[in-house]
Amino acid sequence: MPLSLGDKLGPYEILAPLGAGGMGEVYRAKDTRLKREVAVKVLPEPFARDSGRMARFQREAEVLAALNHPNIAQIYGAEERALVMELVEGPTIEELIRQGAIPLEETLEIARQLAEALEAAHEKGIIHRDLKPDNIKIKPDGTVKVLDFGLAAILQPTITGLTDPADSPTLTMRATQVGAIMGTPGYMSPEQAMGKPADRRSDIWSFGVVLFEMLTGQHLFTGENVSRILADVIKGGTDFGKLPPATPIAVRHLLNRCLDPDVKMRLQAIGEARIAIANAGKGAEPAAAPSRSRFGIAGWTAVAALALVAAAEGWGRWHSLPATEKPLVRLDVDLGPEVSLPAPENSPLSTVALSPDGTRLVYVASSSGGPLHLFIRRLDQSKGVELPDTNGAIGPFFSPDGQWIGFYANGKLDKISVQGGAVVPLSDNPFAGGSWSEDGSIVAGSSTGLIRIPSGGGAPKKLTELSKGEFAAVFPQVLPGGKAVLFVSYATASADKASIEVVTLADGRRKTLVPKGTSARYLASANGSGHLVYTSNETLFAVPFNLDRLETRGAAVPILDDVAYHSLYGGAQLDVARNGTLVYRKGGGSAAQAVATVQWLTPSADGVAKKEPLRSKPGIYMSPRLSPDGTRLAMMVVEQGATDLWVYDLRRDVMTRLTSGGGAITPVTWSADSRYIFFGTLRSGILWTRADGASEPKPLTGSKTSQAPWSITSDGRLLSYSESMGRAQIWTVPLQEINGEMKAGKPEQFLNSPSTDLFPSFSPDGKWLAYGSNATGTYQIFVQTFPGTGRRWQISNDGGMCPVWSPNGHDLLYQSGDRIMAVAYTTKGANFAAEKPRVWLAKPGGLDSGFDREWDLAPDGKRVAVVTRAETAPSKPDHEVVMLLNFFDELRRRVPL
Repeated sequence: MPLSLGDKLGPYEILAPLGAGGMGEVYRAKDTRLKREVAVKVLPEPFARDSGRMARFQREAEVLAALNHPNIAQIYGAEERALVMELVEGPTIEELIRQGAIPLEETLEIARQLAEALEAAHEKGIIHRDLKPDNIKIKPDGTVKVLDFGLAAILQPTITGLTDPADSPTLTMRATQVGAIMGTPGYMSPEQAMGKPADRRSDIWSFGVVLFEMLTGQHLFTGENVSRILADVIKGGTDFGKLPPATPIAVRHLLNRCLDPDVKMRLQAIGEARIAIANAGKGAEPAAAPSRSRFGIAGWTAVAALALVAAAEGWGRWHSLPATEKPLVRLDVDLGPEVSLPAPENSPLSTVALSPDGTRLVYVASSSGGPLHLFIRRLDQSKGVELPDTNGAIGPFFSPDGQWIGFYANGKLDKISVQGGAVVPLSDNPFAGGSWSEDGSIVAGSSTGLIRIPSGGGAPKKLTELSKGEFAAVFPQVLPGGKAVLFVSYATASADKASIEVVTLADGRRKTLVPKGTSARYLASANGSGHLVYTSNETLFAVPFNLDRLETRGAAVPILDDVAYHSLYGGAQLDVARNGTLVYRKGGGSAAQAVATVQWLTPSADGVAKKEPLRSKPGIYMSPRLSPDGTRLAMMVVEQGATDLWVYDLRRDVMTRLTSGGGAITPVTWSADSRYIFFGTLRSGILWTRADGASEPKPLTGSKTSQAPWSITSDGRLLSYSESMGRAQIWTVPLQEINGEMKAGKPEQFLNSPSTDLFPSFSPDGKWLAYGSNATGTYQIFVQTFPGTGRRWQISNDGGMCPVWSPNGHDLLYQSGDRIMAVAYTTKGANFAAEKPRVWLAKPGGLDSGFDREWDLAPDGKRVAVVTRAETAPSKPDHEVVMLLNFFDELRRRVPL
């Protein structure tokens, strides 16, 4: 019976499934005694019912546990009918081969380490018997690890033959056109296939098969069924003509010796293979351009060398070669274990960007768990450098000359030199993606249309108005010549309602290029034509694009299928340089990460929050708000691309939809008597509706701007909200109920400041207003008397957003990074005295929403309702990107112009 999350085998707690096969099921688990993660392989049920085999299993496991070698995944011990092994991260050789031939130099390095592992085991009399690409992993640092060493021997009833197919080395499924069961039979030696005893020379045969497949990118033995495969193995005869022309003579000779069907004529000791590989590496001719690299520093060095050659010499010799001679080069680059890239769900804007000449990479990351900053890395350097004063940066993009980086932080658009130095403010206006024009100005996307910001900064100029029913215009790119702008239009806050558009700046005429797509970019080719590339979920598409006519031609072709993206808005994590280099972050089911549950979290003295399910059914939830009477929870819910307001009855476990068709935006606010709910819209002001669903939503303010309600006084007479008119400002409006209808009085502006002011929250007694402002350069929490007297107190000391007053009248809570902070306070007349902020709840989850709260304080002030992302396994730090060199050549091959 499969194990589930939380199950235990002795001291090992199951965390997630890793895979299954003929030898059992493998799980990621935590060793609760040593506080480390391990792999637990649960062996098949028939195995446990045979006492003799269990005893032999224990003896063999003890022998294997003594096999200590850096290239062999270690067996830590046995538990019931399970083996506890070293947990090895990284791709298997099988996964690499599926992508094509592995470069010669990389293949030889893998083979060398593999030979050393086999040699160490053979010296102790241990034979693998099931060596295959699926049992060999490459760690991020390039270390080869052989898995399941000796497990085939453990599972065999005897060492003299294979009497039961179920006990033979595993028969695994490999995806083929005919769907045949293959796998290990393709790696058995001829003597194993004939049921004869296997010794170390059987491992040598399997080693030869693996080496051949790494060099060719093709499986050596294929057939319609197991019998045909085994017949081919027994017959022997390898087509060495499939090897790449650059394969050294020494390697060809080694393969010939390893794959000799006559066991007596075969290579007799794997140590001889190690020596042959070493000699081949010394004298080998340069291999053809590699299809990818898997070694962290080595991969980065390759990027540096190729990119700098491209930039300094205009591709030099490569540029003169036909496109067919410049293959796509893929390099998986480790940015370093000390940095962590933010989850794609945290921002629809890309966190990686390349300089136009492809020699610099800028990325958003945190270092050692700190706040997000910009890092820049020259491709000829081994390490990135943190750019100062870029706390909270997102969406970086380069100037055309590659000397400046524009970015968005704390509600403002700034720029910084690639050499570092002072941050230069450009605009206080929120934006969604930017593109530098040749004249130095910046075109930015926003919820009010495309805007242009002067090169030296200052007041923006509106380039385009939003069309009827348009939600936002974002991800702009100024096309060559500066006469038109490519951008993405959203009908609602969902990628499902997005389309790729182009607008000519002279007359404002626009046309739709792709009805559904995001993150569009035009890539120019040498002959003046080019391609339009864009994403849909994790897939990158390309289609020919005529720059003069601003039209696409032909059908779009999928190019990549593993690009990380924002599940709601669809923003992709990628960028392309003018020299033909593409950088992207690998996806892994970003959409699935957006699925969430709602939990109660209660702080405790030991810092570990007590968790209790509130809304356990998975969904895409946002902006949870508890009613003042504590009986219901209002939330925005995304379904089929539309965001609507729902209410969850905590007592009856019933969800009620209050709006339909999308258009609602966060945040959500309850009336003081829990009868009505207020919510924001884009360009339609604030709406209200009855919480029981007995009425349709109706306008409250009647505004044509974007307004976001935040709080209501305890007597229900006054509503505070923020209004976006370029930058957000705080307003209040009187409320009155007349014959069951909510009516608004005359709005009054609370503050008129040059900064962005958000999140206005009334104190329980209505005498104070807490809010967030970026007046200091970063968002901090401030408190002022209400009505305002002009005096204010700064409450937070390390950034803060989304303040909430505790109903007990003694604490003010706010969000700071992944923590909820609390500040005790006292008041006397017009004076407000705040104590030092303290952590109220650490890492509760659901705090990645930026300008809204994914949590709410219960009316008793003792716990919070938190939207928590549903994950199948614990999240791991992400510090890898993928570089694709010669990407333009790949486009021309796959999508001809």
